Amino acid sequence: MPINLNVTFTQLENFGHSLQAPSYRIPIKQTEDIYEAFQLAKKLGLKVTARGTGISYNDASLNGGGIALDMRGMNRIEEWDPATGVVRCESGVTLEQLWQRVEPDGWWPPVVSGTMKTTLGGCLAVNIHGKNNFQVGAIGEHVIEFTAMLPTGALVTCSPRKNADLFYAMISGLGMLGVFTSVTLQMKRIFSGLVAVDAWRVPNLSRHLSDLREHAPTHDYIVGWLDAFASGNSLGRGQIHAARQLNEGEDPNPKKTEDLSNQHLPDRFFGIVPKSMLHFLMKPMMNNIGMRFVNIGRYLLALRAHTFRQSHDEFHFLLDYAPGWERSFGRGGLIQYQSFLPKETAEDAWTEMLKLSQKNGLPSYLGVTKRHRPDKFLLTHAVDGLSLALDFKVTDSNRLKLGEMLQEFDRIVLDAGGRFYFAKNSETTAESTRRFLGDEAVAKFRKLKKRCDPNGLLESDLYRRIFS
Repeated sequence: MPINLNVTFTQLENFGHSLQAPSYRIPIKQTEDIYEAFQLAKKLGLKVTARGTGISYNDASLNGGGIALDMRGMNRIEEWDPATGVVRCESGVTLEQLWQRVEPDGWWPPVVSGTMKTTLGGCLAVNIHGKNNFQVGAIGEHVIEFTAMLPTGALVTCSPRKNADLFYAMISGLGMLGVFTSVTLQMKRIFSGLVAVDAWRVPNLSRHLSDLREHAPTHDYIVGWLDAFASGNSLGRGQIHAARQLNEGEDPNPKKTEDLSNQHLPDRFFGIVPKSMLHFLMKPMMNNIGMRFVNIGRYLLALRAHTFRQSHDEFHFLLDYAPGWERSFGRGGLIQYQSFLPKETAEDAWTEMLKLSQKNGLPSYLGVTKRHRPDKFLLTHAVDGLSLALDFKVTDSNRLKLGEMLQEFDRIVLDAGGRFYFAKNSETTAESTRRFLGDEAVAKFRKLKKRCDPNGLLESDLYRRIFS
């Protein structure tokens, strides 16, 4: 069979610009292109990974020396039923395309990430969670069915009742069993383009975590900001944002608030500074001294509890407020470390980690907390507990020391019965992966891998790191 693919050799990066991998990029427009790419890889002895918008914080969509399937061309919304809220999309559709299609009809995606730029294929591959994980679980729980191309050329359809073993393994499976081609999802009914937000400060880690647990059941969404510079009695202080959807009738003009003209992030900061320029202004502050003052300022501004209404996109997509903000971290970029801890052990473990980062002179510049519940996907990160995501600046001088500290973080998390998220951490080893997933889950995944990908065509830098 002739191979008719456009292949270019290029340098790819992760979202934080801290990891790079030279790869052969192949743009994918249709399912047949995926099969041709598999045939080409087999012929040339190369490995393949799927890549959407490439905004994982780690090496999930990197494949050094191999083929990266650029899935952004498979971006058609194939069916949308505003009566039932069921949508079928190709896997390259982004959350931005999805919510802008369904929201004017009174629906919203059931689970979204902190950025609207992620593709549905990527969302399923790592089984993203949102600020409502404690209420509705991960995105995989809202998938009615999906289709995927296996490296063998087989096109499989999976649902909780059809090919269920593949359904629960491919969602969370890092794209290592097959490449998603289409996804059918159930949207969530909304009665307004706004959410009601309660915001209040928390003085320390103990109060921070107890408020996340206590207020989660009475809200649809909850998220915390944590000042990782604060120490002593203020360790773990921050602010909580808890939101609920408006009930039917609360919004006197829902069609107006649901209209896309009222659902957009402002393009200027304080109405003055173009947000496209903001990362240039942030760059001089991206050091330990500057970010200490930024965090203090943010905490002081949060002293007064208040309630307000906010559009869905403003509440959910904080990472899109300042385009290119990650570039403010400088040439070395950033990495994010996210840990998931049972509610019984979270406070002690995170106290130890925050103190260790301060002792090492490597404080996190941004901390984010959420409330979670377990799920039954094979490579799950979920727990009945909480998560803490920490952003760290990477430089030539601190890279080694930072890596060693994060390995120590892994030990603390594992000893506390915690888990990790494969779209974030950059240092998790195969031994750490085995410890938190368990031998049974790892063995089951390897068995499915052998069945779906007998020639071992699908690999990524992440896969080689955690399953080597």
